[in-house]
Amino acid sequence: MNVFLERIAERVVRRGNLVITGPNGTTRTFGDGSGPKVHMVIHTRHAERAITLHPSLAIPEAFMEEELDFVEGDVLSFLHLVYQNTGISWIESTWGKLVNSARLTVRPLQQLNNARQSRRNVAHHYDLSGDLYKLFLDTDMQYSCAYFERPDMTLEEAQLAKKRHIAAKLKVRPGQTVLDIGSGWGGLGLYIAEAFEADVLGVTLSTEQHQVSTDRAHAQGLDRRVHFELRDYRDLSERFDRIVSVGMFEHVGINHYKTFFDKSAKLLKPDGVMLLHTIGRTGPATTTNAFIRKHIFPGGYIPALSEMMPHIERSGLAVTDVEILRLHYADTLKHWRERFLANRDKVKAIYDERFCRMWEFYLSGSEASFRWQDLVVFQIQLTRKNDVLPMTRDYISKCEKALEVRDAPQKPLFAKPARRRKVKD
Repeated sequence: MNVFLERIAERVVRRGNLVITGPNGTTRTFGDGSGPKVHMVIHTRHAERAITLHPSLAIPEAFMEEELDFVEGDVLSFLHLVYQNTGISWIESTWGKLVNSARLTVRPLQQLNNARQSRRNVAHHYDLSGDLYKLFLDTDMQYSCAYFERPDMTLEEAQLAKKRHIAAKLKVRPGQTVLDIGSGWGGLGLYIAEAFEADVLGVTLSTEQHQVSTDRAHAQGLDRRVHFELRDYRDLSERFDRIVSVGMFEHVGINHYKTFFDKSAKLLKPDGVMLLHTIGRTGPATTTNAFIRKHIFPGGYIPALSEMMPHIERSGLAVTDVEILRLHYADTLKHWRERFLANRDKVKAIYDERFCRMWEFYLSGSEASFRWQDLVVFQIQLTRKNDVLPMTRDYISKCEKALEVRDAPQKPLFAKPARRRKVKD
């Protein structure tokens, strides 16, 4: 192992038990020996040099290319070890501030998400095989943070609870029009249409998701109430009683926040309600992780609340409620990661070993960021007038309870009595 990488590991890993074997077979141990051992093996000098220069990108890329393996521990345990040493406040250090300042200067160039580029970015991730997502998502294909009302909830139960929670905050009434910006595989739009007898328009830039959601609307007999269109929200001109957007804002990009909120204000009726559900960060503004930007979500960015609020205020929208979901996404990603790994051979049959390793790092890295770093989920409720919604939040829980009764499996009113067995004397 080269001396520069040794020095980096010595400075970073003060706690824990990290073992690194270099391409020449030399093994070094770092940390105080506490906790589970994580043993990383670097197979090539190319990977060793790259990791020394740019570890946050080179470690996942070396893992993808099979130039690096974990013979004890795994990606998640490695990241836990690193984060317990670096914490979430590195950006406040002198070096962290210098690095972050340099990265922020080039950030606008990484998020030039005009209509054409947005379609390309969406296709990169969301137009992958639908069979892939079926292997690790819940049965409703919800690809966003679930809502764990209880720690023992299944993924399916928590995703249904998420839909109830969002729908309750929208306070939808029968016959109202609802716009779903970034409608995914259609689950939320279909739920709102059926539960509230509302008319829903879902817009997406993913051809794969558009086809699946349209087929689902027809199959459920909801195609008169729900329509899904392959359309950019910026091209809409209709006005809606309710607007919801879940897991789409992360793809807007910092350059386009003004456009997003100005357009939302124009699309929302004067007495309308909007609910924005997005990944956010509790720390200061920064840049997208290099691995995520290059291989997973090109053009994506996770904002701080301070980066969103000025654009909301200037758009004419009023913030009526903000909820921070903290560890809900960590637990969601835990379910996804475990399901993905359980179906790894099936994923490999669809794609290849490199893809499996890339997604293992993506899912593990994302879980680690929500569990041990500064990522959370923001649910921001918006209106154009401050008297549209009740003065207290009681209506949210009341609606959730009513929806929970509706969603419960229906039992027959009159169950047939069990047959009695004849007892022989």
